[in-house]
Amino acid sequence: MPIAFRLLLTLFLAVAGVSPAIAQSNNNQATAQIPQATLATPDQLGAQLDQIKQAITDKGKLTDSLLTDARSKAATVQQQAEQLAASLVPQVDAMKAKLDVLGPAPVKGAPPEAPEVAAQRKQLTKDKTDLDGQLTQAKSLSLESQQLITQIAGLRRDLFQAQVFQRTASPLAKPFWSRLAQNLPDDRASLGLLGASMQGALAQAWQPANRVPFILCLLAAIALLVVGRRLLEHKVLDLASKYLPSGHLRRSALALIITLITMLTYGIAAWLIYLAVNWNGVFDEELDDLTKPLVRLTFIAASMAGIGRAMLSVRRPSWRLPPISDDLARRLSLFPALLALSMLLLGIVEQITGDIGASLGTAMAANALAATVIGLLLASALVRMGKARRALIASGGTPAKRPLWVGLLVAAAFITTVIVLAGVLTGYIALAFFMARQAMRAGFLIALLYLLMHLVNDLCESLLSPDSRSGQRMQDTFGIAPARLEQAATVISGVARAFLLLLAVPLVLAPYGAGTNELIDRGSQLFAGRSLGTLTINPTSIFNAMLVLLVGGVIVRLIKRWLGTQLLPKTTLDVGMQSSIVTLLGYVGGVLVFVLVLGALKVDVQSIAWVASALSVGIGFGLQAIVQNFISGLILLAERPVKVGDWVSIAGVEGDIRRINVRATEIQQGDRSTVIVPNSQLITQNVRNVTMANAQGRVQIRLPMPLSTDPAKVRQIIFDILRNHPSTLDTPSPNVQLDSIDAGSLLFVCTAYVNNPRDAGNTKSDLLFEIIDRLRQSNMPLTTPQDMVVRTMHPENTAGAPQPTTIVPGTKT
Repeated sequence: MPIAFRLLLTLFLAVAGVSPAIAQSNNNQATAQIPQATLATPDQLGAQLDQIKQAITDKGKLTDSLLTDARSKAATVQQQAEQLAASLVPQVDAMKAKLDVLGPAPVKGAPPEAPEVAAQRKQLTKDKTDLDGQLTQAKSLSLESQQLITQIAGLRRDLFQAQVFQRTASPLAKPFWSRLAQNLPDDRASLGLLGASMQGALAQAWQPANRVPFILCLLAAIALLVVGRRLLEHKVLDLASKYLPSGHLRRSALALIITLITMLTYGIAAWLIYLAVNWNGVFDEELDDLTKPLVRLTFIAASMAGIGRAMLSVRRPSWRLPPISDDLARRLSLFPALLALSMLLLGIVEQITGDIGASLGTAMAANALAATVIGLLLASALVRMGKARRALIASGGTPAKRPLWVGLLVAAAFITTVIVLAGVLTGYIALAFFMARQAMRAGFLIALLYLLMHLVNDLCESLLSPDSRSGQRMQDTFGIAPARLEQAATVISGVARAFLLLLAVPLVLAPYGAGTNELIDRGSQLFAGRSLGTLTINPTSIFNAMLVLLVGGVIVRLIKRWLGTQLLPKTTLDVGMQSSIVTLLGYVGGVLVFVLVLGALKVDVQSIAWVASALSVGIGFGLQAIVQNFISGLILLAERPVKVGDWVSIAGVEGDIRRINVRATEIQQGDRSTVIVPNSQLITQNVRNVTMANAQGRVQIRLPMPLSTDPAKVRQIIFDILRNHPSTLDTPSPNVQLDSIDAGSLLFVCTAYVNNPRDAGNTKSDLLFEIIDRLRQSNMPLTTPQDMVVRTMHPENTAGAPQPTTIVPGTKT
């Protein structure tokens, strides 16, 4: 099984753009790995660089394989030089520390030091000088190796351009065929030797020692191709339909499953056939180098066929990812398999012609055949797409609106088809072959990128949906709001898809003959040399910073939640103090996460300090109020003159403090409206804090009574009411005082205390209702009735007798 795992690993590398059928196989790249236990010396590394330079001196003998091998060796030297420099740095530091312990040599005229100390200082200085020289040489070798790699890349580009734009005789001309006929006997003889070697290998595989494994492996391969793929696909798809939630995620997951099953079944079948023939190492080195790339190529071709089947989904239109019509899917149903076979044909032709050392005429004829097949397939696919579109319009339907990138891809496919077919006809066969190869590579990578982008987007939306099971668990566990989950799904999906796009771009644009190391270098150096000020743009650093930000934010949130809901409520701290601690911890944690993110981005903090100091004056004037409010917020959280839950009054605003933010404090008034007060006002202005020193509330009633009222009885009635009310406190006890006698009235001041100042208003109302009711039941009026005397003046009678007077009770005149 280790071989299978290696093949699977090779497959995934190919998915990233390293296709044997698309890029020339780089068999010498294994030398780029450094399994050395001991590090080479600078002299040895320098000698290796000299050999590499000598090998690429004669530009007339340069080949792509020679340059690829030279580049791998230069990369190895660079890596060894970096390892040597990294190992020398601690040794130099140790020598410097020892010299610092000994101190400087005594100045002239000072007492001499011990001879042993002087000898030790001399030896340490010599050793440190040698190490410094080696370190400098190692760094110089690393830089020289990088420059040599850049030079080799330039030579490869020049060689590639010279080869691609080289023109030969056209297949329509007689010299093309005459040259092929001239070289055909030699190439046929070489091909016959290869065929004889293969027949010998088959004969050895049929020997009694190898016959049983040969038959079993072949039967397993046949069973896997005939029955295994359909059965496995049917079972896996049933399980996926049963356990995956319905929706976009199931559709994209099923497309990925179809791709993987197709890739594995055909690829493993090819590996079984290879294993059947080469069970006991029957193949010689030449045959093994020929067949192994073909096995890897089968995985790639099968994956292309699987992606095509998944994208079209002719039998199950509901599983189709791209928005295309059923008619177009039926018209293109055969093309995934045909393109996969074309890729296999292209790889076989390239491997065989390279293995037998075919002549230039034969190689050009094979390349012309492969390019023509691929060009005709692309042309046929474009024609079928046009017919399907016209048929849909003729039937009264409206074609789906194409995104811009789809239109660009169709235009690029059309231009590539024209270049390929025209290149073959005009004699630019190398250019046509290269364009066909690039078209296959780009099509495969774009289809894979499209599938992965849909899968990532659907996965994020499904897992982080507020209505899904995982989303509900996140809401219950972490207290995340549904809107935040949707925002997180959108952000994570966008970042992941952007990351996939950044990986795919250098792979699609990879040059001719690019190998694994070069593709990785192109991906990592996509932003190399680009910087924003002192910040170097590096995708790896950006990804690490995003990971640190995500993990740090989650950890700070979990700690705040644990403190706020579990630990602090079990202490004797009041609610305001608990809120202040949680808020301060959030600020501290945010600052620490920010510092860690800067470290992950490899930001020079000293340079930031210089920039901040240079801009401090202008920023100070522009952000003075914001900084003042921020500092005031920290003072409020630390000194706590007001805290969350306090009832305060400031500048005509009265209410409860609900939250102390970085810049301002939220105060909720009695009408449930919220007033945003800057923190600086709470520090610089007079603030009335009702609940700061004492959380109890006071209820005070001023009650006027008639002068004729019995004060003792009134006092007892009111005192009983105050004492027996459920909201009033026994300590401090309520009291009733006779405050004054004014204008014929007795003024009673009734005082009681409640647990919370916010309950004082309701309690006072209840007490007033009960006092009035009890006084009325005791026939004690709250005011003194007044009499009014109304006199009616009439003209005196003749006898001069006075007229009667009418007295109205309760009034007086």
